[in-house]
Amino acid sequence: MPILEILDYAGIAVFAATGALSASRKQLDIVGYLFLASVTGIGGGTMRDVILGATPVFWATNPAYVLVCVAVGFLVFLTSHRFESRYRLLVWLDAVGLSAYCVMGAAKGLAATGSPTVAIVTGMLTATFGGILRDLLAGEPSVLLRPEIYVTAALVGAGAFVVATLLGLPLAASSALGVAAAFAVRGGALRYGWTLPAGKAGPGRDPDEVM
Repeated sequence: MPILEILDYAGIAVFAATGALSASRKQLDIVGYLFLASVTGIGGGTMRDVILGATPVFWATNPAYVLVCVAVGFLVFLTSHRFESRYRLLVWLDAVGLSAYCVMGAAKGLAATGSPTVAIVTGMLTATFGGILRDLLAGEPSVLLRPEIYVTAALVGAGAFVVATLLGLPLAASSALGVAAAFAVRGGALRYGWTLPAGKAGPGRDPDEVM
């Protein structure tokens, strides 16, 4: 199986697991597990394909992607009660999925347009949009609002892959470099609390105070 196809299935499976874990934290029924697993697993790739005009989107032409999400969701439904800290597992699995999917998204963007800029953007969107949808639907605080680095890790991974590819490195080496770079940044943020400088403006006022 080609390296990019492996990253594609791996990213989808891991993100599907994080969606199902969110369903577990909310104590949803089996349908909730499968729904959140599927939306999280294919959400980022769907956004990527829509932006690139690659329609029908990837899972509509290959339903195996949806079946992977369903299988992972069902597995988590059966086993999630065994995990002591589902949230810790969720954020670390999310870091793995982000690392794989930012490379996959960048590779598809580069192949479709030839533009390094577009490739980095599609890599970032592919890696983050599913997690954003997951948190929105599950009623969790969005990954975008948490203090530690998230989107930046996807940008770093996608950028590392694109630069390595343009320098002529083999696909396997470029992919490994991109995955490692993204995971190092996201993993470091989770482990050591790395953040980017925040804006110096004060907090926004309540809308009622302004109106």
